[in-house]
Amino acid sequence: MEFSINPASGRPIYQQLTEQISAAVARGRLRPDERLPSVRELSQSLVVNPNTVARAYTELEREGVLYTRPGLGVFVARLRPSLPKKARRERLLKGLDQLLVAAVQAGFSAEEFLGLVTERSKHFQWNEAPAST
Repeated sequence: MEFSINPASGRPIYQQLTEQISAAVARGRLRPDERLPSVRELSQSLVVNPNTVARAYTELEREGVLYTRPGLGVFVARLRPSLPKKARRERLLKGLDQLLVAAVQAGFSAEEFLGLVTERSKHFQWNEAPAST
């Protein structure tokens, strides 16, 4: 998996990395238990400070996206929601509301928006959740 950074973007490099890794996991490009490049390897290939890569990895570990096996490296974790369903739902609704505001302000109809969501959702790796009551 290739990662890239844009120093001119105005976004911190560690955030660019965390977003790219999270997106790769969500899209199924990085699979559970897949080994990521070491901090040294990735910092050298991106020509960034190793502390920047370490910060991205640490943040993703804290979020449960990655895990470290001492002496073996950093790996993609199996996604296990750490928050209760109600809290996860509230967090998702907040982001969804922001997205809906942007869509309305950009002049999309509800049908256009739903079509875009349906099309884009095909590019992501979805967990098959048991039916909830």
